[in-house]
Amino acid sequence: MVGGQSIQVAAAREATLGHLGVGGRLHLTLATWTRRLVVATVALALGSAIAREPIAHLLGVPEHEWAAAAILPTGALWLLLSLQRGALQGLRAYAPVGGSMIGEALGRIVIGLVLVGAGLGVTGAYLGTPLAFVVVAVWLSRELARRLGPVEGAAAQVRPLRSLVGDNWIPIFGLLLLAALQNVDVIVGRHAFSGDGAGSYAAAAVAAKTVVWVAIGVGLQLLPEATRRAASGLDPRPVLLRSLAVLAAIAAPALLIFAVAGELLLKLAFGPDLALAADALPVLGLAMTLLAVAYLTVQYMVALGELRFVWVLGVVAIVEPFLLSAGDFTLVSYATVVLGFQLVAASAVLTLGLRTKHAVQRG
Repeated sequence: MVGGQSIQVAAAREATLGHLGVGGRLHLTLATWTRRLVVATVALALGSAIAREPIAHLLGVPEHEWAAAAILPTGALWLLLSLQRGALQGLRAYAPVGGSMIGEALGRIVIGLVLVGAGLGVTGAYLGTPLAFVVVAVWLSRELARRLGPVEGAAAQVRPLRSLVGDNWIPIFGLLLLAALQNVDVIVGRHAFSGDGAGSYAAAAVAAKTVVWVAIGVGLQLLPEATRRAASGLDPRPVLLRSLAVLAAIAAPALLIFAVAGELLLKLAFGPDLALAADALPVLGLAMTLLAVAYLTVQYMVALGELRFVWVLGVVAIVEPFLLSAGDFTLVSYATVVLGFQLVAASAVLTLGLRTKHAVQRG
């Protein structure tokens, strides 16, 4: 999931700058990459079907062989979907990107329920995901064709797909570090607390991450708009500041709810057995708000080609799990340590971001 989102960011920036072609040439690039990913998906599906038993045992789900066999082709489909969304971001076509996210989520649920109702059980529930990817990818292909016009050029002129990763591996790695900061506390918490404590902390963390998901949506517009302004010689910082203002407008009422009605929220959303971390929820909400600030600033810095944030996130991502594992914490003190790390990461990255004034070049 994280890899696909990182590819989406790289594709959005490259499409914004015209490095993937313009109009029919961009259509040619995407059509060529789509064919190759479809072939890869089919090959992975066939190979996984043959090796479904060892794959299922490797994943610890021997009773769900066909679901395990669908994991690798699902990854290839997710990569295709991410590329399409990134290209549409670069074209400033934000409505279809957002619509594809809503459609994907609904598709997973509806198709999964239909397959479960047909008697396919867990396997059917999982297959709802790749099948939803297929439906959305077909729709986005049509959207791209409508916006880009007829294919122009020959396939031999197309930029290799691997170069998209090779030329953008540092920002991709940085986004992977952000994902680690978003989830490492829950992973370590599974070992630091008892079953009820760990489950309650995980529930509170999910609720707190609402702000992060808002930031991900805001970032869909931030990156291409900042890239476009910088490439035109304009100051891109107003784009970042506007995005942070939107985040603050969403985070403020969320933090108030966490502080005033955190226990009620957790009970309603997750049940009374998972409300033990209610006192930690406001702290986690603030921590995730800071993570959202870091996320938006990283999107901004990637847009400008400034990559120093990787070192900051790398240090925090390495140190945090060690300190979280070393102490004997309560749920609140554990969340406070997480807050401290997010404060360091967000303040350092934001300082770097506001000082960044580099321009980027169009292809």
